[in-house]
Amino acid sequence: MTDRLGRADLHIHSLASDGVDGIATILDHVERNTTLDVIAITDHERIDAAVAARTMARELGHRAEVIVGEEVSTLGGHLLALFVEERIRPLRSLRATILEVHEQGGLAIPAHPLVPYPLCAQGFVLRRLLADPDPRVHPDAIEAFNPTMLGRPWHGRVNRFATDHGLPTVGNSDSHEAAAIGTGWTSFPGRTAANLRAAIEAGRTHHHGSFHGTGGQFTTFGRQLRKYSRDARAVVGGRIRGDRTGRDLGYPGGRHRPPRFDEAWRAGRPPADVADQGRADTAERAQAGAGAENRDR
Repeated sequence: MTDRLGRADLHIHSLASDGVDGIATILDHVERNTTLDVIAITDHERIDAAVAARTMARELGHRAEVIVGEEVSTLGGHLLALFVEERIRPLRSLRATILEVHEQGGLAIPAHPLVPYPLCAQGFVLRRLLADPDPRVHPDAIEAFNPTMLGRPWHGRVNRFATDHGLPTVGNSDSHEAAAIGTGWTSFPGRTAANLRAAIEAGRTHHHGSFHGTGGQFTTFGRQLRKYSRDARAVVGGRIRGDRTGRDLGYPGGRHRPPRFDEAWRAGRPPADVADQGRADTAERAQAGAGAENRDR
């Protein structure tokens, strides 16, 4: 093993929220196509897919550790809650949300900050929190690199803010499809999730990445629209049939209502929905690629 720094992507969405790929597809992509040592699944307002991903990665013996996370919608902007074991309640003040993350023993990192948009924490809000005498409401780091259209124009401003306020920085992909994972990433001493946490707390992380092209993001948006259409049909169909199923949340047992991690997976018998989803994801990506080639001709 070389002495290279560890690599982490701490902002990844799955089918359980507004991502377009299931957990099996995400884990396979990370294992085969990246050099990441740690990832965090951070779906909006839920952690069930992240918990399933952690179990699956461990049992498959994957290189990358999975951190359970959540992207929480607060009244002061989106917040990454990392190393949590229970869902963080949304739609409260940023201060109260950070406090709850810390009460769980987690880390709180504002996502795509300073962008003049309601989903992003603003500078005056963050300065007020950093000046608060209660250290439990201070953010632990700031997402200084986010390769999306939200992050690109404000990258320099976020870096200056981090430097001025002595905040550790992380880089993340904010990926909504597997292919984008690792386009933004964090380097840290060590290789494990525990090493990463210690590095964030000690201010020994660095951010890296490359910005997305606009065309690629529109392709992802198209896949999201098709996902929402499938979700709506699945929800309506489950209600009509009365079979206690719903939209696919992207992990074994994710179609059950209420959703639950399917124990059959542990015995090496992946339910059909996992294989079906993997084939559907592959087919959709191939179709999108073919469409892009035709447009380029």
